[in-house]
Amino acid sequence: MRKLIVTAFLTLDGVMQAPGGPGEDDDNGFAHGGWMVNYWDDQVAQAMGQTMGKPFDLVLGRRTYDIFASFWPTASEEEGAKPLNDATKYVASRGRPTLSWARSVLIEGDVAEGIAALKQEDGPELQVHGSANLIQTLLRHNLVDQFHLLVFPVVLGSGKRLFSEGAIPAGLKLVHSKVSTSGAMICTYEPAGAIVPGTFGQD
Repeated sequence: MRKLIVTAFLTLDGVMQAPGGPGEDDDNGFAHGGWMVNYWDDQVAQAMGQTMGKPFDLVLGRRTYDIFASFWPTASEEEGAKPLNDATKYVASRGRPTLSWARSVLIEGDVAEGIAALKQEDGPELQVHGSANLIQTLLRHNLVDQFHLLVFPVVLGSGKRLFSEGAIPAGLKLVHSKVSTSGAMICTYEPAGAIVPGTFGQD
């Protein structure tokens, strides 16, 4: 069985939209593209190197796929292109897009069912990057095995969030954490089942 791992760059208020540059994703008039760039340091780079330094395939929403496909096929090996170009890219889309990036596969039919089936196959882990809308589907169907979250000391107040309205209440278990020199919290969480409520001061 293959694990599905969500990696996301987040603000302190949970926004994950367009961390890498202006115009990356300006849905709903988002004006803060590139908010993460000045917090990238050696520890963040090392964490991402470890994430991308193991065998993996990608599961991407259509917008993130288009962003990646416009850059990585012609990027250099020094920029880290080879692992992404070598990975199989499974793409969720409501339409029938032309997928020009090598080793790209459209997820046919119901997306949640298709990804659940991928997880049952033999192969490397499945990594999700960006893809805010797709992640909401993964969360609703309990398909995420691990969250690799890099949380930066920024508050934006608006934008697409990792856990948006409608997220199913659930507990998480912290399995690894460190803080970078720029103040980014690099954390790995795994699902820990349903929330168990309690009350202080009662036996």
